[in-house]
Amino acid sequence: MVISADMNAQILRLYQAERWRVGTIARQLHVHRDTVRRVLAQAGLAPPATLLRPSRVDPFRPFILQTLAKFPTLTAARLFDMVHERGYRGSPDHFRHLVATLRPRPPAQAYLRLRTLPGEQAQVDWGHFGHLAVGRARRPLMAFVMVLSYSRRIFLRFFLDARMDSFLRGHVEAFAAYGGCARVLLYDNLKSAVLERIGDAVRFNPELLKFAAHHRFEPRPVAVARGNEKGRVERSIRYIREAFFAAREFADLDDLNAQARSWCEGLASDRRWPEDGALSVRQAFEGERASLLALPTQDYPLGERVAVQVGKTPYVRFDLNDYSVPHAHVRRTLAVLADEARVRVFDGAAEIARHARSYDAGAQIEDPAHVDALVQHKRRARGHRGVDRVSRAVPAASRLLAQAAARGENLGSITAALLRLLDRYGASALQAAIDSALAQGVPHPNAVRLALERAREEQGLPPPTALHLSEDVARRDAPVRSHALASYDRIVSVDEGEQL
Repeated sequence: MVISADMNAQILRLYQAERWRVGTIARQLHVHRDTVRRVLAQAGLAPPATLLRPSRVDPFRPFILQTLAKFPTLTAARLFDMVHERGYRGSPDHFRHLVATLRPRPPAQAYLRLRTLPGEQAQVDWGHFGHLAVGRARRPLMAFVMVLSYSRRIFLRFFLDARMDSFLRGHVEAFAAYGGCARVLLYDNLKSAVLERIGDAVRFNPELLKFAAHHRFEPRPVAVARGNEKGRVERSIRYIREAFFAAREFADLDDLNAQARSWCEGLASDRRWPEDGALSVRQAFEGERASLLALPTQDYPLGERVAVQVGKTPYVRFDLNDYSVPHAHVRRTLAVLADEARVRVFDGAAEIARHARSYDAGAQIEDPAHVDALVQHKRRARGHRGVDRVSRAVPAASRLLAQAAARGENLGSITAALLRLLDRYGASALQAAIDSALAQGVPHPNAVRLALERAREEQGLPPPTALHLSEDVARRDAPVRSHALASYDRIVSVDEGEQL
């Protein structure tokens, strides 16, 4: 606070001549007491230091300072428990305020302003912008942001995940928007770039290394917990939140990305260039464009490739959804190659299925051809099982089915009818009835049924009744294989030997 010369003289007079205290001078002249002390110190009249009253914590102050020096982030609640065990009986609230004044503070760091040459460096990072509901799925809304360090030109692209495929796709679209690639790309220590780091030893993601080799740029991670080293992209993400995304309305992801492209090419490019207020970011970028590395002539193959296991049902699970495959590939390991729009399934080098990608959760995406082929296969298999059963039980049924096929009859219905007659009359009666029908030259279940009824009436037996049992009862009535009883004979013989 700057005070007038009159106020300065009045403070000195009241202190020296009238012997007023510092607090009294401050109250009467309506100034802060620190202002009074500053005036007196400048005149060489610093007041004596005020003696502090003794406090309950004074005996524990050395212990508190020593503990905080060793554990700077130790909570005040834990420290209070420690001094309470040593005899402190003060208030926890007052102790917490006291610890705040004693806790060591890290020294303030000074940072250099980093300047880069045109086309030398770009900075890359992800930004999380909440979630989007897609059907029953709740997908994270992730923003891929790349900023040219020299011109501050921003590229923004939203994705529904932060997978490696989306990460590389963001690079490709950013390079296409810039018309080139910077020589060095700075990354945070995210898993898409750095798999492991111990000090200065860095193990990069091999997919990123292949991508960097294709485009001839150098991937460079910043130090751990040093966001200031890529401050341009950090500030750009904050700028995107405040200037673009806040109160933004959009219909879907495609609409949001279309608005993001317009914003990057419009308002974000027309803002003032930080290095020279007379230029815009657009003008600075036009001067930087010629210094960017040329893009390769061949496109980098994008897509996420994962191995999947097909179970009993002909579907592969990828990204929370099931995609159909031909039924002949069940119980096998296949490969899924997916991009933003399509999901393709490969068996080795052969593509066996292709679907539109779904971002829902728990959905079944089916190819009608796969379902129809499975249904037809099941129908043929069911027919084969019926023919096999009736032929094994009644050998004459094979001759009846062969003659019926020669006459163009429906073998499926004939097989089903013979199976019903087998369950009702038994194998021996059905064998005789089929022989009778074939002797009359009528290979049809109706002739077999009439022969069975005639034989039943001649024997004076009641009509057979179909008995439908539940599954658990049928399972209990399953035939049980009898075991040999020779082991029991051996036990009896041993007992008799002991008695003798």
